[in-house]
Parts: sequence; structure tokens; C-alpha cells
Amino acid sequence: MDTLSYKTLTPNAQSVEKEWVVIDATDQTLGRLCSVIALILRGKNKPSYSPNVECGDNVVVINADKVKLTGNKMTDREYLSFTGYPGGQRTRTPEDLMKKSFNKHIKPGYHPLFIKVVKGMLPKNRLGRKIIENMHVYNGPEHPFAGQNPKPIDINKIK
Repeated sequence: MDTLSYKTLTPNAQSVEKEWVVIDATDQTLGRLCSVIALILRGKNKPSYSPNVECGDNVVVINADKVKLTGNKMTDREYLSFTGYPGGQRTRTPEDLMKKSFNKHIKPGYHPLFIKVVKGMLPKNRLGRKIIENMHVYNGPEHPFAGQNPKPIDINKIK
């Protein structure tokens, strides 16, 4: 038997097939929803996963304003950021970030709360910064990506 015919195929950027996926965030818990989003963005749900290649799908999240947090986390949890200057440590609550998402000066598809949560679940390198651009989050049920024919998925069935 010729052992040279069994070669391991590793995916590269040209051989990856990317799809568009729509996720409805209505009555979903934020952390559980974002962990599934990070899994799909990274491509770990595909058989052709490779950790050094951007092989995940493009994710569109709709109804992001209807996501929920259990307990008092919406007002009590604090996310820290640092400006780089002395005394520049800032704290934000999920409630503040949710209000900021309704600001009309923010780029469409950019949701500060989802960006903060999902970014923490991705690799902290160039690949992670590139992967996060494949996520688009909208507060209402409308999104401008109907031309890509995104397929709706139920995140409760993804493990």
C-alpha cells in the first residue's frame, strides 16, 4: 500500500468556504449566545477547522436589544478599559454599552456590548482582530445582508 497517497489536507485562505449565518438573539442569555457566536466565527463547528486560518462564517445577529442577562448583571457588572493616561481607567456597565448601541453616530452593525463580550472569547492576536470584523449586530429585526442569502440557525441546537 502506498502511504504517500494519504496526505493530510490543511485548509488555507483560498480553500475555505465561508457562509452567512443569521442568529436571532431574542430571549437568549448574553454569555451563552456569544460563546456560540465565537465558535461560529472561529470555524470550530466545521470539519475543516484550522487554528491559524480564518475559516469561520460571517455572523449577523438580529434583535440584539432583546438579549437578557440574569440577575442584576445588567447594572452591577463592570467592564474596565484604560485610556493609557494616569487616572484613565474607565468602567462601563452592560446597560451603558446597550444604550450606546442605539446612538446613531455609531457605525451600523457595531454593537459595543457584543464586541466586548465576543472579543474576549477570540484569540488575542491579528487573527482575532480580523475575525471580529465578520460579526454584524443589529438591534432590530432588519439587516442589510439579504443579498448574501444568510441561513438562519437555532443556537439552542449547536453544541
